Amino acid sequence: MQNQLEGIVIRARPYGETNKIVTLFTREAGKITCMAKGAKKPASRLAAITQPFTHGTFSIYKGKGMGTIQHGDPLESLRHIREDIMATAHASYITELIDRLTEQDEPQPVVYEMLYQALHAIDEGYDPEAITLFVEWKMLPYAGLTPTLHQCANCGATEGEFAFSFQELGFLCHRCFDIDRYIIRLSPALVKVIRTLFFVPIERVGSLKLKKESKTLLKQIVRTIYEEQAGIRLKSRGFLEQIERTPEFFPKKENPPEDE
Repeated sequence: MQNQLEGIVIRARPYGETNKIVTLFTREAGKITCMAKGAKKPASRLAAITQPFTHGTFSIYKGKGMGTIQHGDPLESLRHIREDIMATAHASYITELIDRLTEQDEPQPVVYEMLYQALHAIDEGYDPEAITLFVEWKMLPYAGLTPTLHQCANCGATEGEFAFSFQELGFLCHRCFDIDRYIIRLSPALVKVIRTLFFVPIERVGSLKLKKESKTLLKQIVRTIYEEQAGIRLKSRGFLEQIERTPEFFPKKENPPEDE
């Protein structure tokens, strides 16, 4: 059976001397894995379309077992992601996280739209750290983790000072701080940012600018949740954190003023 699918390449690995096994996240069918015969050959018509982060339409023959990519047409090149090391690192982290948290052959239109919006935002020059945070917070339910962020996880209060509790997996109000000695206290601005990252669709937020200290704390919280409560640590995280620790080794770009 021949299918025409719109998708994004989230992983590609060599198979034999000339072939690739390609994982696509598609609008219509979710995550699928296909064989791309001859795609490692530079002159192959599948060489370009099977590069990571490529957004295109794919003609896939599906019989028994793994499907085969017969043909592909690029829709957008997302060139900036492949040419900028920081953009590449963040896009790799995002695609690995989505790959890790989704099942094969299950349509996930919400995840597809988030992936599409995230990669395009990075390609257009938006802050890749902020975009990655969007994806990390929004993918928590797919790891079986839904933090309580609209109210206090203990008493249900919606007003007051809040802190984040790993023990309660969510916010605690100031009246309940004593039930967890390891809370991370948050400013009202950071409470608002976390709720935005988790609840608001990425395309509705626009250009969210975060201070460096805010991004560091938000990453610490969400990655601790993934690692300690879901047992997930991604291979791409080490490279990403190395780049974030040593930005002096990578080309610097002029950034807009930061603002909560």
